[in-house]
Amino acid sequence: MAADGASVGIIYLSRASEAELVGHELREQGATVAMVQADVSDVLALNDAVDAIAAQLGGLDILVSVAGTSILGPLESLADDAFDRSFALNVRAPFLAAKKAASLMPPGGRIITIGSIVADRMPGAGGTLYAASKAALGGMTRGLARHLGSRGITANLVQPGPIDTERNPADGPNAIANRGPLAIARHGTPGEVASLVAYLASHEAGFITGSTYDIDGGWSA
Repeated sequence: MAADGASVGIIYLSRASEAELVGHELREQGATVAMVQADVSDVLALNDAVDAIAAQLGGLDILVSVAGTSILGPLESLADDAFDRSFALNVRAPFLAAKKAASLMPPGGRIITIGSIVADRMPGAGGTLYAASKAALGGMTRGLARHLGSRGITANLVQPGPIDTERNPADGPNAIANRGPLAIARHGTPGEVASLVAYLASHEAGFITGSTYDIDGGWSA
C-alpha cells in the first residue's frame, strides 16, 4: 500500500518495538505512517484507534482488517469461552472496524478483510472454531457490499492458503502437511497477498464488491 502512495495507519496489539520498526521502514520509503496500540477485540479501543488514525492522516479511504486468532484443539478440550474469544476477534472486530470506517469514508472507499481458505475447506480435525469464524466473513462481506454500494464503497474478502509467515513458516513443523492439498506445492508469500489487497484497494477495482478472492496455491481447486 505504501509503495502505491498510500498513507498507512497501523493498529497493533503488542510487540511495540517491532511495530515501530515496521513504521520506521515505511517512513524510510517516504510513506506517512500513524501507529496506534489497541486491542481490536475491545469495541471502545477499536473505535478510538480508528478515530485517532483518521485524525492523524487527515481522513480514511481504505480499511484492511487482518487481525485474527486461531484457537485450535480437540472439541472436548476447548474452553467454554473459546467461541466468544474466536468470534470477538475474527468476526466482531472486522465488522465493527468496517462499521466505523464506513462512517468516516468518502464515496469510493475500500473495505478489505483478510480471512482464510479454511472457510471453504477444512482439511483436518481441530479447527472447528477457526473455520466457523472465517466462514462468517463471507456473509459479512456480501452484506457490507449491499449496505455500502450506493456510496461506491466496495467490500471484498481475501482468503489466503498457507503463507510463509512467522506463525506458519515454510520450513515449520506443519509445512509439509500444509502443502499437501496444494496444486502449487509451496507456501505463498506475504507480498503475493499484499499485491492482491493493493489491487482491490485501487481505482481499477471499483466495480468489484461482495467478492471472495482465494490466494491459496490451488488448495480449493
